[in-house]
Amino acid sequence: MDTAAQIKMASSTSWRSHFVGTLTLGLPLVGAQLAQYLIHTTDVLIVGQLGTVELAAIVLSAQYFFTLFIFGSGFSAASIPLAAQAEGRGDKTTVRRAIRMGMWVSLLYAVLVMPLFIYSEPILLFLGQKPDVASLATEYLHIIGIGMFPALMVMCLRSFLSALERAREILLTTIAMLIFNAIFAYIFVLGRFGAPSLGLAGAAMVAIAAQCFALIIMVIYTNRKLSAYELFVRFWRPDWEAFFDVIRLGLPISISILAEVSLFTVASLMMGWIGTNELAAHGIALQYASMAFMIPLGLSQAATVRVGIAAGRGEYEAVRRAAIAALVLAAAVALLGAMLYLFQHNNLASLYVDNTDPDAAAVIAIAGPFIVIAGIFQLFDGLQAIGAGLARGLKDSTVPMILALISYWAIGFPAAYILAFPLEVGGNGIWFGFLGGLFAAAILMNLRFFAQLKKASR
Repeated sequence: MDTAAQIKMASSTSWRSHFVGTLTLGLPLVGAQLAQYLIHTTDVLIVGQLGTVELAAIVLSAQYFFTLFIFGSGFSAASIPLAAQAEGRGDKTTVRRAIRMGMWVSLLYAVLVMPLFIYSEPILLFLGQKPDVASLATEYLHIIGIGMFPALMVMCLRSFLSALERAREILLTTIAMLIFNAIFAYIFVLGRFGAPSLGLAGAAMVAIAAQCFALIIMVIYTNRKLSAYELFVRFWRPDWEAFFDVIRLGLPISISILAEVSLFTVASLMMGWIGTNELAAHGIALQYASMAFMIPLGLSQAATVRVGIAAGRGEYEAVRRAAIAALVLAAAVALLGAMLYLFQHNNLASLYVDNTDPDAAAVIAIAGPFIVIAGIFQLFDGLQAIGAGLARGLKDSTVPMILALISYWAIGFPAAYILAFPLEVGGNGIWFGFLGGLFAAAILMNLRFFAQLKKASR
């Protein structure tokens, strides 16, 4: 049975159908998210072989880029419920309008953030980063800024394919990008097979090439297999109503995502205040936290599509059961991951460092407890991600944005800072503080969704 048939089956009210429907659409999206994560992980593993300072620099610069990228990706995320509901009605024109204007907004955003890459070194120094780490990070950021354009276009086309329930194509494209990036980063970052060793600059150039490679694949697929949508026909023709629809729904989504992601960027900055080893250890733990987060993130995207389709049809019992199925699956995965991180934290930390490095033992000793805490909070991180995805399926983004800001910046950040510095708990305090913010977000996001569902179903 193909994906479309599975989604139709999942519109029934049986619990089994909802778990099957979520997994059918969600597993390929989870796989794509994991492959996307492994692209960055590959860079960290390869650059980490150059030394502790280089590892700290790639962690810092990657967080800098990701913070700006993830804000821009909110506009492509807004296209998913807009296009999914239109696809459910058989309205190809509105699908095209939502995705195309999502691409317009994304391109405009990429232009607007370019100065932040050009002047990244003084920004990092102003934020208190060590000059040697900031200099290396800037070497990466000056190049990778150009990659914002293809990276956001790939996200828009992923939204298009998600709304059409073509998750397998997203997975295969992302795997191809992962393989491309791994091969060429190994060659040009470390200077293998006679190639020059380009260090962080090489990592940035390969990352851009990998994004362009994925974009070409997706454009070719769209033109050949989905030509009925005419996505690129008269691409430069404006559609201002759809343009502002994307902004109205997408801007709160972007702010919500940024509220969480920027918290972890600030964590990297605060770790940098403590020391280089702490920043490197934080980067290792953050890799594992990010890996675990890819699973509920993929399930969240599936939940957005399934809730959007069911809500568009007025099937609110199907919406409720689809939501509960996604939450249960995310919680089960988080508990399994927590057990792994609890019992294997030191072994996991050692995978990211060169044991011949004189700082290796210190970095592993610091990273181990961070990984244990990451195992605990992935439960709350997963549940808040599902809650946010469910809300988007109902086109609810403004209030969730406010809840995200309260959770992460009124609760999480003050708790992290107070624990780390005035109370002198150090790096562990930063992670415990964020645990509190994620807990608040998980509770508030899901309460909001079920309240809105109850209101809509009356």
